[in-house]
Amino acid sequence: MTTLPTTELFGLDNLPYGIASKPGHAPHVVARLRDHAIDLAGLAADAGGDAWIDAWSQSTLNSFVAQGRPSWRAARAWLRDTLRDESRAEVVAARLHPLTEVTLHLPIAVADYVDFYASEQHATNVGRIFRPDGAALTPNWKHLPIGYHGRAGTVVVSGTDIVRPCGQRKAPTDAEPTFGPSIRLDIEAELGFVVGGDTAIGTRVGVDEAADHLFGVGLFNDWSARDIQAWEYVPLGPFLGKSFASSLAAWITPMDALSAARTAAPQQDPQPLPYLRGEDRFGLDIDIEVELGGTVISRPPYSTTYWSPTQMLAHLTVNGACLRTGDLFASGTVSGTEADQRGSLLELTWSGKEPLQLADGSTRSFLEDGDVVTLRATAPGTDGGRIGLGEVTGRILPART
Repeated sequence: MTTLPTTELFGLDNLPYGIASKPGHAPHVVARLRDHAIDLAGLAADAGGDAWIDAWSQSTLNSFVAQGRPSWRAARAWLRDTLRDESRAEVVAARLHPLTEVTLHLPIAVADYVDFYASEQHATNVGRIFRPDGAALTPNWKHLPIGYHGRAGTVVVSGTDIVRPCGQRKAPTDAEPTFGPSIRLDIEAELGFVVGGDTAIGTRVGVDEAADHLFGVGLFNDWSARDIQAWEYVPLGPFLGKSFASSLAAWITPMDALSAARTAAPQQDPQPLPYLRGEDRFGLDIDIEVELGGTVISRPPYSTTYWSPTQMLAHLTVNGACLRTGDLFASGTVSGTEADQRGSLLELTWSGKEPLQLADGSTRSFLEDGDVVTLRATAPGTDGGRIGLGEVTGRILPART
């Protein structure tokens, strides 16, 4: 089991945003302070944060995210100052609610969802599994951030149960495809980036402008039915093997809270085309932890991810595709160079050939009904020490046949 100290990870240098409700009350914007949710609209009304009362009274973060980077930064500075102000301690205390007394909701109304394939280690592992006699990476991989357009309507908040999907499957030894529940259900440990600021169709966002549209980060599990995916994805790519569910953390950590986690991005060779170059190409020193059935099975480091989030966003718009507030793009599976740093069961078990042993003595090649998967992560904090990203958890339910 993990020993991450949750209270210390959610102090004043973190303050992630979410949506919460109490019985009989509508969902509204909150921030997390240790083991409490702060009613932000109420606090703003009490303590002079008038610029954000309306946006923080909404049932999603979208209105706040639409205000843009200057407002995000001003709001964070106001909130930190207010929480530090001893003369306002009683005002703050009146707006604190224990997390045990609130229900957390999906933090954004997802406008569009795109999933990338940005980890070189993950792409290399997958290539070696499926193309053992060929090149691990496809010829285009180091020239552009590969991605697919997912299904926004099946992004769910952490804690939502995941029903095992059904679909067509065809193993290499089968003469014909069959239909039924996936038997190779997998996880993908990722980061999701929340986008703010609409752009017009036909315009582009460059690498050095992309950060103005990056509101924050949430842990993300892109559940994957590998058997359904393997049969359907040639020649067009992922579809039903991915679109049944993707889990997003209830807490979105603002990019400014991750300023100390910024690190140099990996060296890129060959140099990408000019639109993917820029001064603001960065990595993030975020350590992810994957727990299955009470056993930590992997610790993928995001810092090794080849394509920067600013490059992913620039590539997403280079053809003139517009951005909409509430857009969500994910990094793709995060994997490191070591065997215990792989972010999917496909890699961890080498496509089922090397099953994992859990603490209770059972083994797993892929997920079984009843399995609970939890992702956690930490990063360097702006005030020293470390901060936490809100966890993502989900339990597998039997297929509905």
